[in-house]
Amino acid sequence: MKHFSFGHRLPQFLAKRLFGDRRRFGLIVQQDDPCWREWTEEVYMRFYEATQKQEKTIGRTVNDAGYRILKSIDFSGKRILEIGPRSLPHWEFFRTRPAFYTLADIQQQMLDLSSEKLTNAEVPHAAVLLKGNQGHRLPFEDNEFDVILSFYSLEHLYPLEPYIGEMVRCLKPAGILAGAIPNEGGLGWGLGRFLTTRRWLHKNTNVNPDKLICWEHPNFAETILSCLDSHLNRQTLEYYPLRVP
Repeated sequence: MKHFSFGHRLPQFLAKRLFGDRRRFGLIVQQDDPCWREWTEEVYMRFYEATQKQEKTIGRTVNDAGYRILKSIDFSGKRILEIGPRSLPHWEFFRTRPAFYTLADIQQQMLDLSSEKLTNAEVPHAAVLLKGNQGHRLPFEDNEFDVILSFYSLEHLYPLEPYIGEMVRCLKPAGILAGAIPNEGGLGWGLGRFLTTRRWLHKNTNVNPDKLICWEHPNFAETILSCLDSHLNRQTLEYYPLRVP
């Protein structure tokens, strides 16, 4: 199936405002860039709390729409890996309990938060801190997991192809990869961010959104879906909020 987004194909002077100035700043993070350092060291957790974690925010509503897929999966007796669990805000959507839950993230603070939630729920688990120097390689065995979850993380992984290959390697032959992604590259998504996140950054930080969007979300949704389709057999795909692309 061919996936296609209209938004990022607008003329450059419009597209760069909605999806970052990719021609100028590229897709590879510049670790020593002042904007990136401010974002990762000072701003990210404050942004997450303000726009996605609190009740009745647009970010929380959109994220919860993606988490609904969890209600349809039977996790009973399964070994689960989640890539980028954040604070595990979707735990309430689980209807069954896994046998073992492995958390993997690049941020220790997020691992601490998600581990605490699983400890309180008395779910056996392990937390694995992913390090940049290991590249795309995941520190897990072949065919180790029944289910891999990835909510709002695939848009961050660049280049994407080897990461998807690693997830497939870690899945059992009949395993499931489930999750959600933002409609990065879509006109509605770009306009929504222009009116919310971009304003928040200008008001509360010195971070240049034209850089940050490129480096935080290098992958468009159409790229992610095409990559998944090339590695896995699709079982279901839903769109939000209109149920159509």
